[in-house]
Amino acid sequence: MLSARVHLHLPKTRAGWVIGGASLLVVLAVAILLLAPRGVSPSRLDVSALPRLNAGLNGASAILLSAAYLFIRRRQVRRHRWCMLSAFGLSALFLVSYVIYHATAGSTRFAGPDWLRPIYFTILISHVVLAALVLPLALTTLYRAWRGRFVQHRRIARWTLPIWLYVSVSGVAVYLMLYHLQFLQVP
Repeated sequence: MLSARVHLHLPKTRAGWVIGGASLLVVLAVAILLLAPRGVSPSRLDVSALPRLNAGLNGASAILLSAAYLFIRRRQVRRHRWCMLSAFGLSALFLVSYVIYHATAGSTRFAGPDWLRPIYFTILISHVVLAALVLPLALTTLYRAWRGRFVQHRRIARWTLPIWLYVSVSGVAVYLMLYHLQFLQVP
């Protein structure tokens, strides 16, 4: 009989506690922004372009993550490092833009066709859950590389890369379904 065991360990280093604490704070802040009741925003900031920017940042991050994977498979470490740090930077910019947008505009309701609704919510829910995991995984993966702990870096990167790539690509898919698929509405 096969069994899968999940072992949760408390961080053993100060960096582990900082990564875990910062990740938890970011996830909580985003959850509060998304779940808080909305009133009339006093801000005059026009955030209408931010969803498109966010999709672009996610798409660019996905391209950089894919390139980084190809570079490391070819043992081109410097290019791999550049792509990974760039992907992390774009993801950080995405997070800032995402928070600004949702703090100002709130959430956008799905207005696409009814047949697309279950697909949209399946992708959205998996995207949100995995997005909450990406930050601590990415920070831990980057930290281990920075400290030269490449055996541990590779071990966690095998999980980080596919999850981060899925979150980036599914972010673009959510944007497209939310803002550009209304034409699929059957009259």
